[in-house]
Amino acid sequence: MTYSRILLPLLLFASLRSNAQSIPAIDSTVQAFMTQYQVPGMAIAITYHGKLVYARNYGYADTLHKIPVNNNSLFRIASVSKCITATAILKLVEAKQLSLDNTVFGLHGVLGTTYGQQPYAPNLEKITIRQLLQHTTGGWTNNGSDPMFMHPAMTAEQLISWTLDHQPLVDTPGKVYAYSNFGYCVLGRVIEKVSGMTYEQYVKTAVLRPCGITGMQIGGNTLEQRKSNEVVYYGQHGEQPYIYNISRMDAHGGWIASATDLARLLVHIDGFPAPADILTPASITAMTTASVANPGYALGWAVNPYHNWWHSGSLPGTSAEVIRSHHGFTWAMLCNTRTDSSFFNDLDGLLWKAVNNPATPWKE
Repeated sequence: MTYSRILLPLLLFASLRSNAQSIPAIDSTVQAFMTQYQVPGMAIAITYHGKLVYARNYGYADTLHKIPVNNNSLFRIASVSKCITATAILKLVEAKQLSLDNTVFGLHGVLGTTYGQQPYAPNLEKITIRQLLQHTTGGWTNNGSDPMFMHPAMTAEQLISWTLDHQPLVDTPGKVYAYSNFGYCVLGRVIEKVSGMTYEQYVKTAVLRPCGITGMQIGGNTLEQRKSNEVVYYGQHGEQPYIYNISRMDAHGGWIASATDLARLLVHIDGFPAPADILTPASITAMTTASVANPGYALGWAVNPYHNWWHSGSLPGTSAEVIRSHHGFTWAMLCNTRTDSSFFNDLDGLLWKAVNNPATPWKE
């Protein structure tokens, strides 16, 4: 890794200021959204052709102490973490340390027989890295019986063994799409086994630092474990943000990040000409090619035929979304609360009007 490789992303974001010049059409839209859904604090960052063109912070990171959101504010990004894990897996593939078609469990699998009781069921030994990324393993859905929200005192390793022993697959691997947080937890352990580092260490080394990102990290579980610059999370409708094992969610939902750091990541995996991506064109094609089981999901990204990619994330007290549009924009949106389904629909649509309007006065 060279100094110039890190310097470039820093230069692209060099003009970043907490009090960026306002674009009233965006600010009024965001503020109306926050009022409607009682959002205490929010951060957005927008890039165009690899350059940061808008970064704006709204409301409070901590309402009790009246601490405003700023460019360094870190939010839980929940399932947006899956994009990061997918990128890390593809870095290992590029290094020829892994193949997307490697099996995961069993004598010939990446993780061998480390977890659970043997002998494994035949279908378990068929699961591949690609299928974990695509949510096509054949089980472990997050609909009602998500292992990642069970047994909070267990480590990730203990939970994997428990799940293999107590939640058998229900479909043949590769045939059916079923969104699985647990599958990405397994991918985190794959990264650790292959790289020889902790999951967090490998991601920071291979993915984040080459993008000039130093603030992102795995979050803590409780209010007392809140990291420096991390916002406070506010549950609605009785939700409790601080009762979950967030650190165990590392590879599927454990990262905390600022909006601008997510923007830095996006411009280095977006497939646009500049700045240089940290993944090869072949890896980006693989990452954004939908599975047969679900034409709307690829490897860690939701996709559509218009060459837009995105991923949302949600936990009690937090919501996040990152979007890469086909016409050169990427953006990140972070909130320190969540509420009903209309909230997520409106968050998804919040900035499309601005990025589709050629008259929007972006800062160059």
